[in-house]
Amino acid sequence: MAEVQVKEQEGGKNKQKKKHLRVDFTPMVDMNMLLITFFMFCTTLLKPQMMNINMPAKDEVKPEEQNKVRESTAITILLGGDDEVYYYLGMIDSTTAYKDPGSFLITSDYTPQGLRKLLLEKNEGTYELIQDLKDKLKNLEIKEDDFNEQARKIQEVALKETKIAPTVMIKASDLSTYKNLVDVLDEMLICNIGAYAIVDITDGDRYLLYMKTLNPAYLTEQQLNQQTKAKK
Repeated sequence: MAEVQVKEQEGGKNKQKKKHLRVDFTPMVDMNMLLITFFMFCTTLLKPQMMNINMPAKDEVKPEEQNKVRESTAITILLGGDDEVYYYLGMIDSTTAYKDPGSFLITSDYTPQGLRKLLLEKNEGTYELIQDLKDKLKNLEIKEDDFNEQARKIQEVALKETKIAPTVMIKASDLSTYKNLVDVLDEMLICNIGAYAIVDITDGDRYLLYMKTLNPAYLTEQQLNQQTKAKK
């Protein structure tokens, strides 16, 4: 039990009986606990930030036209080893991609002049509209629910109607790190990319990385055996 004792100064001719002042701080502990509980219940908890991913709709369009649209807006990002990152536009064309992987598979980085510059250029038009909504949300001009709804509509128009928004596929190799994946996801949020997905890396992507870097660690065991047989 906490207490404070105050002694009176001695002096004077008439000595009176000494009295000790005792202050009990025990009730302060209960009051502090009540205050802590009060602020805990009255404080607004931080809401988790979610990534909105717009899934493609089943439009009544011919498969040939769908492939052309996807190819024109598709960006595939390959995460390599040693913090290396590569990308290619459209789909893999076996007649040209594997013959000249140096020009088909483009080397980039995680700086603002790397992936971010590419994504901002490909998402031009949509990025500005979403960024304006973010500014309004920051200035408390709109609520978070309104922001999510308006942002969803903007991205939906860009994906389905005008078809100008890019569709980004992120593929991590066995040599990449978790940090690399987080850095790429951060770029998706910064650049207001509405449609992106983390997908498994294919054998074709592995072969592209191998042809680009000459690092056999990107290949599967079966691909390594094929390369060994081809060299004999």
